[in-house]
Amino acid sequence: MSAGFRFRDYVPEETTEKGFDSLFKIFMQLITITSGDVGEALSWLNELDKQYGLTDDGYGMGDFIEDLKKKGYIDENAQEPGSFNITAKSEQTLRKSALEEIFGKLKKSGTGNHRTPHTGQGDEQSTDMREFRFGDSLDQISMTESIRNAQLNHGIGAGDDFMLTEGDLEVRENEHKTQTSTVLMIDISHSMILYGEDRITPAKKVAMALAELVKQKYPKDFLDVIVFGNDAWQIEVKELPYLQVGPYHTNTVAGLELALDLLRKRKTSNKQIFMITDGKPTCLKEPGGYYKNSFGLDRKVVNKTLNLAASARRLKVPITTFMIADDPYLRRFVEEFTEVNQGKAYYSSLKGLGHLIFEDYKRNRRKSM
Repeated sequence: MSAGFRFRDYVPEETTEKGFDSLFKIFMQLITITSGDVGEALSWLNELDKQYGLTDDGYGMGDFIEDLKKKGYIDENAQEPGSFNITAKSEQTLRKSALEEIFGKLKKSGTGNHRTPHTGQGDEQSTDMREFRFGDSLDQISMTESIRNAQLNHGIGAGDDFMLTEGDLEVRENEHKTQTSTVLMIDISHSMILYGEDRITPAKKVAMALAELVKQKYPKDFLDVIVFGNDAWQIEVKELPYLQVGPYHTNTVAGLELALDLLRKRKTSNKQIFMITDGKPTCLKEPGGYYKNSFGLDRKVVNKTLNLAASARRLKVPITTFMIADDPYLRRFVEEFTEVNQGKAYYSSLKGLGHLIFEDYKRNRRKSM
């Protein structure tokens, strides 16, 4: 009697995990939009549930909140009983979700460093071959190619005779890898939420995704994140979900000064600045207070900004500007700024912002600046 299989209808198992997963994806999006406000996110989720029937009698919103607590995504606020905060686990999940959403699934690589066009005493093999030279290590020798050379050069003798000389040896070149220091500047001036368009949430997602990419794939790199409005200050990666726009003007000069100060402290050869902004520079900090002008392009502010672009060029720090606006006079300013720095500029929609930054980050890692 032969062995076989018996088939029957497949009935999917009903589990509360499925309900949690579908609600959790929406909750994570709402947490980003509400800048980490759990109460507001849950309130919005309740409204969506009423409108679209996200829960049922088997799994309700109360079950979801309990699961969030049990799984370690939220905890109770000790100062405000009945309210919740997101946890470090949620912050990491937000970064991973942003990476998946913006960059897609990344193939796993080795140690996660960036290749340069230069070969030599590196730690990862390339496809380039050359003759053996004194000082090459034995593990660099390509045995297949070397044996083939010996057969071609000396033939195959009778019996056990086989000749392999130094001239037959071929080695596989090792690629140098480079560390890169990147400063990501995010504009948090009031214009990032003007005209009914939320520009800060996509900027936050891009920053979280880039941070997670560096952590996972390029752990030897340095990534600093700064925000700029009337002033500029550095923030930690874990603060990104809570980032909010303020009633600020745009002090691009303060942002660039801080970015260059941070990069001067890094001992890497590759350094760069990514700047996400939607507006023109409108503010300077002076000894007596703030100099502000939101009407047109103020030459006093613009000239100081251009001077910093030139300083960055002398320091071999390219600035890539991601402009979330397309006004003709702003284009002209960004073009002048980019020409002075010899950097790059993109006039991007919010939808394509993450892809542009990801591709530029990878491209810049392949060269030694």
